[in-house]
Amino acid sequence: MLDFSCPRIMGILNVTPDSFSDGGSLYGADAVDIGRVLNLAGQMAGEGVDIFDVGGESTRPGAEPVSMQMELDRVIPVVEALVANFDIPVSVDTGTPEVMAESVAAGAGLINDVRALRRPGALEAAAGLDVPVCLMHMLGEPGTMQRQPQYEDVVAEVKGFLMAQVATCAAAGIGKSRIILDPGFGFGKTLAHNLALFRALPDLVATGFPVLVGVSRKSMVGAVLDKPVDRRLHGSVALALLAARAGVKLLRVHDVGATADAIKMWQALETGEEV
Repeated sequence: MLDFSCPRIMGILNVTPDSFSDGGSLYGADAVDIGRVLNLAGQMAGEGVDIFDVGGESTRPGAEPVSMQMELDRVIPVVEALVANFDIPVSVDTGTPEVMAESVAAGAGLINDVRALRRPGALEAAAGLDVPVCLMHMLGEPGTMQRQPQYEDVVAEVKGFLMAQVATCAAAGIGKSRIILDPGFGFGKTLAHNLALFRALPDLVATGFPVLVGVSRKSMVGAVLDKPVDRRLHGSVALALLAARAGVKLLRVHDVGATADAIKMWQALETGEEV
């Protein structure tokens, strides 16, 4: 596990051609460009990233699933290259049991699952790998999750789902010390749902589990600021800082340097010391 005595920054490395913000940026003509991956990872390392998060299947609204073999072909060479070139932990964003197992064998140290281990075999795979797992809430599947999502009480329902998954993990042999929680901003939520969840972050933090927040460049930023994906830096950094102030321990971001600078300034003000 990472040291969560202070907020940590997770840098996004989407090795897909169709992710909502950076799809294709690390992809060549028909395969992942390892050189581009290492260049971006090196930049993130210089800016203070604490963990890389590698994703081989887009989970943007409306995304179609990819085959297990396609996901493996995208992810495993990247994990191997990162482990060989950086002394920085690697997370893999996957819900596929085979990809979990192969990624950990290649050196990954965290499973980040938007489906919270609900795919067949995922729970058993994660239990046997003995690495931390991040459980995220998602209403439905990426292809349909934004089609009029509805809740009676979004905060209570998301928290209840995550606590139920924690219990399921415990029954399968995944100890609480290995679990991170993610409320899943933008995954089957309207703007009103996202804002309500963000205001309630202290309640989720109070469960005692490390909380991950991923709002970087997402539609909630665009909706509030009325700005396209490539102009959401400032709103994304503001939300990352507010999440850290609420007690969130892991910030999943595209813009590592700007986020790291904001967190360092806040920590200096909080502690009265240079960070």
